[in-house]
Amino acid sequence: MIAPFHLAIPVTDLVTTTEFYQKHVGCAMGRSSEQWIDWNFFGHQLVTHLVSDMPSANNANQVDSKSVPVPHFGLVLPKNQWEALAKRLAEAGYTFHIEPYIRFKGEVGEQGTFFLYDPSGNALEFKYFEDMSQLFAS
Repeated sequence: MIAPFHLAIPVTDLVTTTEFYQKHVGCAMGRSSEQWIDWNFFGHQLVTHLVSDMPSANNANQVDSKSVPVPHFGLVLPKNQWEALAKRLAEAGYTFHIEPYIRFKGEVGEQGTFFLYDPSGNALEFKYFEDMSQLFAS
């Protein structure tokens, strides 16, 4: 079993945050207050903390000819969960920063990936590998 990570991120509105993470991403809400919410982010602890202004970060790196936002976080999911999540987010009207596609096709580390921003502007990446042994391959 992989140890669950804990990640705390800033958000500017807990109502839209709840709609996004609970309704569209499918996370269960844990403990909360008027200032923060704990989420079960696929078995990991994601905490959204209310802030008045988001930190500015307009950095990106080129990966497979795509502009990948930095910073970002996300998960490696089984392919069927990845496909279902991409479909659910698209049907809910969310815009992908990088549309779902296969990155490094035919190369070491081939993976399905997509990027989008949560309502507060946090960049998220969700990916899958047909062959999980490629996760850390070089």
